[in-house]
Amino acid sequence: MTMAAGLGTCACLLAFPAAGLAKTKTVVVGTGKAAKSFQKFGADANAFFPSGVTIHKGDSVRFAPGGFHNVDLPKRGGAATPLITPTGTTVSGINDEAGQPFWFNGQPNLSFTPTLFTGGFGKKLTYNGRKSLNSGLPLAAKVKPMTVKFSKTGKYTYFCDVHPGMKGTVTVKAASKSIPTAKQDAATVKAEIKRDVKIAKTLPSTKTPSGTVDVGAAGPHGVEYFGMVPGKLTVNPGDTVNFRMSKGSFEEHSATFGPGNPETQPDSFLGKLAGGINPPTFDPRSVYASDPPNASAAVLTALSHGNGFWNSGVMDRSSKTPLAGSNSVKFGQSGTYDYYCLIHPFMHGTVVVR
Repeated sequence: MTMAAGLGTCACLLAFPAAGLAKTKTVVVGTGKAAKSFQKFGADANAFFPSGVTIHKGDSVRFAPGGFHNVDLPKRGGAATPLITPTGTTVSGINDEAGQPFWFNGQPNLSFTPTLFTGGFGKKLTYNGRKSLNSGLPLAAKVKPMTVKFSKTGKYTYFCDVHPGMKGTVTVKAASKSIPTAKQDAATVKAEIKRDVKIAKTLPSTKTPSGTVDVGAAGPHGVEYFGMVPGKLTVNPGDTVNFRMSKGSFEEHSATFGPGNPETQPDSFLGKLAGGINPPTFDPRSVYASDPPNASAAVLTALSHGNGFWNSGVMDRSSKTPLAGSNSVKFGQSGTYDYYCLIHPFMHGTVVVR
């Protein structure tokens, strides 16, 4: 063997084994650095980027935090983890500001599902579809990625438990099969972001039926506008307004009237209710509707529940939660009524009754 031939053989040996080494692809859990592109339209996207990734068996996916989301890989055939579950205790002794008991006394106390407080963020794990794997909620001050090695071929669907409907896929192929390159994956993410920002731009101008307010507006691919549509509504005394979640929404919102601005006045009545959507047990006044469900529309005046309080309760569009998708209230007195979403207090709307 000549020196040149030997060097050529060595070069080949150096070039090819690297192709067989395990590799890692990244999925951003939420919009991440692209969030600013959505924020100028008051929007965000409840989505994974890219929404689908293809790797070889033995490769890993790095799930990088990019918003308040988690990653839930259930075992094959399994379902996503519920975000909210009963604590095992019941509501008792909760009165309104007029001293009258709320209807939800005797109902279950609610909180986040306990298993979501621990998980895989910051860890390196292996998944084969036989057991579930969950990142847990991103509650740390600085959330680190979860890296998952996929040890079996197949197509796996994963979910965000915070936003029912938000999901992604990992396709795992044999080492002999071709998969998209990192450059191709980057092009896919760029195209998905561009598409979703275009959707976000249209959502603030969403039209709603007369007497209806969409609490947030949803578009395809998990794109959501964080505002009331319309932001200001004028009605007559005695009119009923329906506050509803937008069709296709992956979010949870409320429409809540009462004293105080929950975004700027944390010690106000509404400020405390906004702070009450926290573990270990949610404030039932925050998550339950203020008035009994399946009854004629409640009437809102400045004296409702002693302080002008009416709450739709937390709402969503998921069939997998006990939450309603809408609630209605009749306005019984002239005036200007401000309301907020307790989960996203920057979402503010006004109803003028005259």
